[in-house]
This record gives sequence, C-alpha cells and structure tokens, in this order.
Amino acid sequence: MKKQFLALALLAAAPMLASCMTSQETAVASAKPAADDDAYCRANAGEPGSSAYVACRKDRDVGAIRTDARMEQAHRNLAESMLNGH
Repeated sequence: MKKQFLALALLAAAPMLASCMTSQETAVASAKPAADDDAYCRANAGEPGSSAYVACRKDRDVGAIRTDARMEQAHRNLAESMLNGH
C-alpha cells in the first residue's frame, strides 16, 4: 500500500515539477537541436534549399520524433512498473 501511495504521489508531482521550466528555457532547449541539425546538414549535405539538405533535415526530424517516442514509452513503462510495485 505504501509503495502504491508513493508512486501515485510521484506521478502527481511530476507535472508540477515540469512546469517549473520557463517558456524561455523551453525555447532555448528546442532551438539548440535545430541549430545542431542545421550545422550538421550544412556540413554533410550542402547549402540550405538543396534537395540533399532538405532530405537531411527531414531525416534528422524523423530521428528526433522516434527518439522522443522511445523516451515517452520508457517513461510510461517506468510509471507502470512503479505502480505495480516492481
């Protein structure tokens, strides 16, 4: 019973802790990967606007989406594991 209560308390506190990040911090955090992607694609695929550059940026976006999905799934698995007392 204590483990379940603790797990529920942690899950309830998570959104409050996540909201501590300001919108400016969020903007800076999301701008960095875009700048990294731009630098990577310029170096490896050519100038912006070229078909190789566009394909590179698209591939980087798809990779980021997949990474985010894996991270979200890992968090869901962890939360479920905590709720089940494992």
